[in-house]
Amino acid sequence: MKPFLKWAGGKYKLLKEIKKRLPKGKRLIEPFVGAGSVFLNIDFDKYLICDSNEDLINLYKIIQNQGPDFIEYSKAHYFDGSSNSENKYKELRDKFNSIDKSSNKIDKSALFLYLNKHCFNGLCRYNSKGLFNVPFGKVTPYFPEKEIQYFYKMSHKVEFVCQDFTKTMDLAIKGDVVYIDPPYATHGKNFTSYAQKDFIHKDQQNLIKKIIEIQNKGIPVLVSNSDTEWVINKYKKDSEITRIDVRRTISAIGSQRKMTGEVLALFK
Repeated sequence: MKPFLKWAGGKYKLLKEIKKRLPKGKRLIEPFVGAGSVFLNIDFDKYLICDSNEDLINLYKIIQNQGPDFIEYSKAHYFDGSSNSENKYKELRDKFNSIDKSSNKIDKSALFLYLNKHCFNGLCRYNSKGLFNVPFGKVTPYFPEKEIQYFYKMSHKVEFVCQDFTKTMDLAIKGDVVYIDPPYATHGKNFTSYAQKDFIHKDQQNLIKKIIEIQNKGIPVLVSNSDTEWVINKYKKDSEITRIDVRRTISAIGSQRKMTGEVLALFK
């Protein structure tokens, strides 16, 4: 099942390759869940699903607790003909940015879903003040009712937590399997703005240290990252690396959506 959100670097197209390499275990842990393509399509007894993006995790918790009611609320308030215009989008984006996360989580989450389906290419980006600032996408949005219903059913086996990846990885124990899909290391600038906090070179270094740490505890880790010389050099000593070409979908012009190299590195 496809995830109900569109997300930069989503792994739905790589599921076949990920499934072939992800070890068996009792619980799947994801420190960077994003749209959730992996946990939604791979069977474990339990899931610990985390991300540092508070808006994302709040949305997942709302669906977990109020799935059918949330679907009806979102459809009625933000998914009709009048909501699919640039002016309405800007109005609702301003409303989203003005709502305190603790005061109206249902409306905040419904608006987050609306923004994801109406903004440019489903990007999730915040400015330095923590305000969502992606422009209107000029597309006819599809309300993902079937996909949200599936997510709701799956969510009863899931613990959702908003926290830093280091705290999530510290919770891994024998019998767990960890899948890590961080903001990718690039030749220049990292893709950093999905969670109101930069994911910089130092974070990539800390991530590798945590991976080796839990690998040494006998907990297998599968990592996705970009196919760069830096990544290969850092991963090759301790992992089995598979290199894969994937077509990215962020460019506004279809002809410019080129194949890019990724790696799947299994630390076991």
